[in-house]
Amino acid sequence: MKFTDGYWLLREGVTAAHPAEVLDVTESDGALEIHAPTRPIRTRGDLMTGPVMTINAHTPMPDVIGLTLTHFAGEQPRGPEFELTGSDETGAHMAYDDEHATLTSGALSVRVARTGPWQVEFLADGRTLTSSGPKSMGIMRDASGAHYLREQLVLRVGTSVYGLGERFGPLVKNGQVVDIWQADGGTCSEQAYKNVPFYLTDAGYGVFVDHPGKVSFEVASEVVSRVQFSAEAQELTYYVIYGPTPKDILRKYTALTGRPALPPAWSFGLWLSTSFTTSYDEETVTSFVDGMRERELPLSVFHFDCFWMREFNWCDFEWDPRVFPDPAGMLARLKAKDLRVCVWINPYIAQRSPLFAEGKALGHLLKRPDGSVWQWDLWQPGMALVDFTSPAARDWYATKLEALLTQGVDCFKTDFGERVPLDVAWSDGSDPERMHNYYTYLYNRTVFDVLRKHRGEEEAVVFARSATTGSQKFPVHWGGDCEATYESMAESLRGGLSLGLSGFGYWSHDIGGFEGTPTPALFKRWLAFGLLSSHSRLHGSSSYRVPWLFDEESVDVARRFTRLKLSLMPYLYEAARTAQAEGVPMMRAMVLEFPDDPGCAHLERQYMLGPDLLVAPVFDDEGDVTYYVPEGTWTHYLSPGETVTGPRWVRERHGFLSVPLLVRPGAVIPVGARDDRPDYDHADGVTLRAYGLERGEQRTVRVGDVAFTVVREGDTLRASCADPSAPWGLAAGERVVRAPAGTGFLSLELG
Repeated sequence: MKFTDGYWLLREGVTAAHPAEVLDVTESDGALEIHAPTRPIRTRGDLMTGPVMTINAHTPMPDVIGLTLTHFAGEQPRGPEFELTGSDETGAHMAYDDEHATLTSGALSVRVARTGPWQVEFLADGRTLTSSGPKSMGIMRDASGAHYLREQLVLRVGTSVYGLGERFGPLVKNGQVVDIWQADGGTCSEQAYKNVPFYLTDAGYGVFVDHPGKVSFEVASEVVSRVQFSAEAQELTYYVIYGPTPKDILRKYTALTGRPALPPAWSFGLWLSTSFTTSYDEETVTSFVDGMRERELPLSVFHFDCFWMREFNWCDFEWDPRVFPDPAGMLARLKAKDLRVCVWINPYIAQRSPLFAEGKALGHLLKRPDGSVWQWDLWQPGMALVDFTSPAARDWYATKLEALLTQGVDCFKTDFGERVPLDVAWSDGSDPERMHNYYTYLYNRTVFDVLRKHRGEEEAVVFARSATTGSQKFPVHWGGDCEATYESMAESLRGGLSLGLSGFGYWSHDIGGFEGTPTPALFKRWLAFGLLSSHSRLHGSSSYRVPWLFDEESVDVARRFTRLKLSLMPYLYEAARTAQAEGVPMMRAMVLEFPDDPGCAHLERQYMLGPDLLVAPVFDDEGDVTYYVPEGTWTHYLSPGETVTGPRWVRERHGFLSVPLLVRPGAVIPVGARDDRPDYDHADGVTLRAYGLERGEQRTVRVGDVAFTVVREGDTLRASCADPSAPWGLAAGERVVRAPAGTGFLSLELG
C-alpha cells in the first residue's frame, strides 16, 4: 500500500508519525525494549503527547532477530497466529555504549542508535545488511482513519528480492507491488493462490513478516531503494534472517516456520487425471489406464476430478451412482493394476449436498455475525464453508475423508481455500481479516492429519492449490489454473521457482495447461518440463490429457521423459530428502545454487533440479532455446559426449525427444536400475555416473541408507560403498561397468 505522493509528500488524507529518537532502552527476558517518541524531546512538555512507538527486539533462534512494533498495546489479541518453532539456545547477548544498544544472536546483530535521529541497523560479518532510518518505520492513517504500521528496509545497490509466495510475474520482485492476500486468479495475474509474507535477497538475508492477514509489500516501488511492508494493525512483528547464502536463509526460515514433509516415493511418478468438465465413467477411466499400459507409459496415480461426485453436491464425498455404481469394486480393480488413487475435494459445502443440513445442524459451517450460515452462489449454488477453527468441525470433516480411505482412496487433491469472506464470525473468535489467508493452513492440515493417521507418516500426500506460511509442511502443491500457451508455461515456471524461494520443497503444474487444449507441439514441450519437475500430473479443464489424443510422437515423448524421471529416482529422492531435512527445494532457481554468479540473478526460464542437474525447458514449437551455463564444463545428460563450458549463454535447437539437461561439473549422479516405477529399492543395482571429476576429487553420494564414495586417483575412478553387499556400478561418460555384489569397490579407467 502506498502512503506517499512522491518522496516528499503524503497522499491526501494520510497522516504519519515516525520514531524520531530513542527515549530509553530496557532489557527483559533476553530482549531489548525501546521506547521511541515520534517527535524530538526538547522540553518536558514534549513528553506529554504521542504517539510513542514501542519496539521490542528479540530472537527466537540463532541468526534470526525479530522486531515487534507496537502503537496501542491494549488491543484484545485475536487469532490466528503462525505456528513458529524457536530454539532454547539463541546465543543472545546485549551490549551497550553511549551511542548504541545492540542485541546479537549468532552472527546477526541489531543495533539501535541511542542518540541522534532514529536509526536501526542489522549487521553481520562486520557489514550492514539492511537498515531502517528516519521516516522509515511509521504509524500511518489513511483518509478513512484506518490504522497501519509500516516499515521500510534499505536495499543495497544491486540487491535482488525473491519469494513472497507463488507469484507468476518476474522472478525478481524489485519494482513490484505485492499484496499478501489469497485469491483465485489463475496464473496470469498479479493475484496468487499461495501468499507468503517472506522475501529472500541475494545480499545475505531474508525478511519474514509475522502477520497472517493482509501485508502489502512495495518492493523498490514506492521508495525505489527500500522494501516497504505495512499491515492494518496496532502491533506488527518482522524477523530478519541471516544466511549468509540463500540456502542458509531458507534453512533458517523453514526451521522457524516448518520443514516440508517427505512425500512417498510413489507420488513422484506420473499422475493422470480425468480432467475437470470432461465426461467420464469407469469405462473411460479403464480405457485411459489400459491405454497407458499398452503403450508402455508407466503410470503411478490416477486422479478423479470434481465430477466423481454428483453435480451441485460438492462436496458430499459420495460417488455419483449414475456413473460409478460400484466405487469400492472400481477402486479394487484400479489397485489390481498397481495404481494409487486420488480424488478431488474442497472445503465448500453446496446447499444441495446432504452435508449442508448436517453441518448446519451441528454448527460446523461458517456463520455470519448474526448467527446465520454464510452462503453465496459463486462456484457452487448456495455454498457454505466448513469452519476449520472448530475442532469439532475438523473432526466431522475428517470422518467423511476416512470413509473414502476405507474404500481404497490413497490421497486427496485439496482444491480451493482462497475465497474466504470477511463478513463472518469464526467459532474460535478469530479475526476475519487474519483468517482469510490462514484458512488454507487449517484446511490442508486437517486433510494431511487424516492421511497421516490412516496411511502413516511416510504415505501422507495431498495435491494442494492454496497455501500460506507453514503450509510447506503439507506437500505437494500445484500451480493452479494455467492456460494452454507457452506464455502460461513460462509463468507457471516463474511461480514454481518463486514458491521454492518461499520455503516450499515440492511443486507441480498441469502438463499442457489447464484452460484450453494445447497443440501437439506445446503438449510435447510441456511434457519434458513437467516430467523434470518434482511432481508430474497430466490434467486439463475441458479436454483429456492422454498423450495419444495429440499424436503418436506425444506418446514417444511421454514415454521418454517418464522413464527418464523414474530412472533418476535415486537422485531425485535424495533431493527430496534434502527438502525435508533442510528446507532447500527440489526445483531451485539458479540464484539459489549460484548466488555469487551475477548472471544467475534474473534467470527464470531455467532451473536446477536438485543440486546437479540444470534444466532449460523449451518454449518454442521449433525447439529453439537459449540458456545460461555457469562456470565449468557441463555435460549433456541425454548426449553424454557433448559438453558446454561456461560461463556463457548457449543457443540450441532441440527435437521433441530432447531438452537441455546438463550435469554440473564434478557431479556423481546415481541412476536407478528400473524405469517402470518410482517406488523401488533405489540402491539395488544403482549405477553411479561421474562427470568431470578432477584428479584427487572425491564425492560421496547417498542413496537411501547406502553411502557411496567416488574418488579420482590419477586416471582411475575408484568407487566404494559402506554396504559391500549392495549390487552397484559406476559409469563414466557412456561406459557403464557394474561391480559384482560383495566386492565393495571398483576401479575404472577414464575414457
